[in-house]
Amino acid sequence: MTDSDQASIRFRLKPLYTLGGYAAAVCLCVICLMIALQVIGRLLDKLLTAIGAGTMNLTIPGLAEISGFLLVGASFLGLAYTFVHGGHIRVTLVTGQLPPKVRVFVELWCLSIALGLCGYLAWYTGVLLQDSIEFNEVSYGMVPVPLWIPQSAMLLGILLLALALVEAWVTTAVIAVTRPGEFHIDDASPDE
Repeated sequence: MTDSDQASIRFRLKPLYTLGGYAAAVCLCVICLMIALQVIGRLLDKLLTAIGAGTMNLTIPGLAEISGFLLVGASFLGLAYTFVHGGHIRVTLVTGQLPPKVRVFVELWCLSIALGLCGYLAWYTGVLLQDSIEFNEVSYGMVPVPLWIPQSAMLLGILLLALALVEAWVTTAVIAVTRPGEFHIDDASPDE
């Protein structure tokens, strides 16, 4: 079985994680576009002032706050995509020295801890989202943004990561039960 075959079998929902990655990229592009428009607006105002015309006040209200919310979306929506493509930092200094039969169970333990923490974070983000919807909470900036919008992106990103962790955990558990002596770090590290 080639590495690409293993990656496609292991992450059956890879297109879903890729969609999350694209959504994160869109958030970053919107941030970039808004900042570029703000800079262009300021430059035009300075130019108009320099030639004696009045300013047009070309500003985007709540730019910093909206950019912050988009950054939250980009950060969380990209988590699963980054995990599936092996972009998260893995410290294999110790586990790389372990025999494969031990390493597979250490990997399973690490994935279990990550999945537990991800589940905990998802649960309480869901509670926060539910409260924001129930109490109609909005941000305090110039533009009142309903807080459920960035919190939904957060929760979706966390759930996508949890799903990717479940897929990695199942694959690692199958290897641990069926052929633990053949486990390699590459089996635990997702391929592109």
